[in-house]
Amino acid sequence: MFLCCFILYLNGCAAMNRAAEPSSLSPAPMQREIERNAFPVAAGDDVIGTLAVVKLEKGDTLPDIARHFSLGINAISAANPGVDVWVPEPGREVILPLTFILPDAPRKGIVVNLATMRLFRFKGNVVSTYPVGVGTSERPTPTGKMRVERKAALPTWRVPASIAEDHRKKGDPLPAEIPPGALNPLGERALYLSKAGYLIHGTNKPASIGLKATNGCLRLYPENVTALYEETPVNTPVLIVNQPYLVGQRDGVLYLEAHAPRESSGALEWEKLSAKLRKLEKNSGRGLDWKKISLIRMEARGVPVPILDLGPDGGKESVKPVTLEHPPQVFGAPEIPELRLDAWYVLAANVREELEARRIAAIINHQGPPIPARVLSKSGNSYRVIAGPFDNAGVAKEAVRRLKLDLELDGILIDPVAKM
Repeated sequence: MFLCCFILYLNGCAAMNRAAEPSSLSPAPMQREIERNAFPVAAGDDVIGTLAVVKLEKGDTLPDIARHFSLGINAISAANPGVDVWVPEPGREVILPLTFILPDAPRKGIVVNLATMRLFRFKGNVVSTYPVGVGTSERPTPTGKMRVERKAALPTWRVPASIAEDHRKKGDPLPAEIPPGALNPLGERALYLSKAGYLIHGTNKPASIGLKATNGCLRLYPENVTALYEETPVNTPVLIVNQPYLVGQRDGVLYLEAHAPRESSGALEWEKLSAKLRKLEKNSGRGLDWKKISLIRMEARGVPVPILDLGPDGGKESVKPVTLEHPPQVFGAPEIPELRLDAWYVLAANVREELEARRIAAIINHQGPPIPARVLSKSGNSYRVIAGPFDNAGVAKEAVRRLKLDLELDGILIDPVAKM
């Protein structure tokens, strides 16, 4: 049951949404690369980045494509409703929402928008931006003004009492401290905030970026937190906001970006945004298409959509999305070792449908630290999901324990030279 809920959660209930509609825009010629993180901000503009499209290949998962292009799983899932997160159809074109409306906040230091799960680092006329994982509903990330109090490379995690108690209840006791290494949830870099107990840090669970998955801290991809760490001195101001509805302009065109609001904040935030739009409508002397605006809000796909041309003539063409070549190697995608007769394995699942088996294997492969898994060819009426290889029985037994704790899968240990 837990596994089914986990899959639905990461899909953002995509199975219940209508399939993503193809873009009405004619894509520009294909190109190899696109800027992901650092963008110039022209005076008076609020929108950065470029919308892009890439065609999926066999073996791709949305978490891997998201990480390669420095997006969170929330962003790529919302932009592509109906696309399976773990086993998307090869040949499917997916939107890469690499264009962003900046938060309505002073452009200095670090600004984090919890609703979009995105961090913005302002320096002069350049903004660096990275996706983040944020706090759960039970332990939300706080909003408000803070600052970077100190920084640490290869930090030691001193386990808070509340988290230690949670793990004890799950049958997963933690030591008082976890040193640097693969088991450390802080990753290799940490920025400690002036609000006690809250950090911006790396992670050993990259597939959680763009999810409500932390105990209140802000979690970044390992490669992103390294860049942020280097460009952020101590005492940098940090402002955390919650803005699911964003409006901004670029090149004389007004855009609206909508995200699913957090819990009960939606009505109030929409009221604020509507008041701002009505004021813009009045000042410009041009009527807005409120039906279109309502649809943007309802779909909440997280992509800036043009809603008004503020220029003297109006009728500007929308900017075409960039079509990208599929990367030769997807950065961060799990690598599955070859099968070995001298290694230990774990039978993680035995299911009738190949698609379900592939989905389970993909989820296991994206655990943190990684647990390699694959689907064996059909045997009888079922497909088997095998985790491993493991060099010794102790490591294999730890994998059995983690599969049970994290995914409620009852793994079975398979000794070396076993018939599979």
